[in-house]
Amino acid sequence: MKLSLRGEYALRALIVLGQSDRKSIVRIQTISDEQNIPRRFLSQILNELRAAGIIESRLGAAGGYRMIKAPDQVSLASIIRHIEGPLAPVSCVSERFYAPCTCPDETKCALRSIMKEVREAIVGILETVTVADLCARAKKLEVVPANPLDYVI
Repeated sequence: MKLSLRGEYALRALIVLGQSDRKSIVRIQTISDEQNIPRRFLSQILNELRAAGIIESRLGAAGGYRMIKAPDQVSLASIIRHIEGPLAPVSCVSERFYAPCTCPDETKCALRSIMKEVREAIVGILETVTVADLCARAKKLEVVPANPLDYVI
């Protein structure tokens, strides 16, 4: 799995939306400015997140976006799968986007065996980390200690 710029921007936009009150509407320009994301590209990404049922949009002068799902109920895996597709590094180990291997015998393929372990490690992390966790990490990283050696992530 390689996270594209589209996937990275989706997660960064969700940090802004996840940190705001779920009742508050966040303007697209605010997200764009805070995360340095081109507005036109951000608009496309937010539409994808809206189609996934993670956020909603409001039109008009007071319009913008807000999360409709609780940030602690949205895993990073679900977002990345929606934006990017499979989490597996090769399609023959994907559970949701499986495609047969091109190797002679899938059961004896050393590469497939290793890639399956890689996929399990990726899924193990991304399924357990939520938007709320991502927001908490972002908030924690904003605080700069007097002595950087005191700061442990």
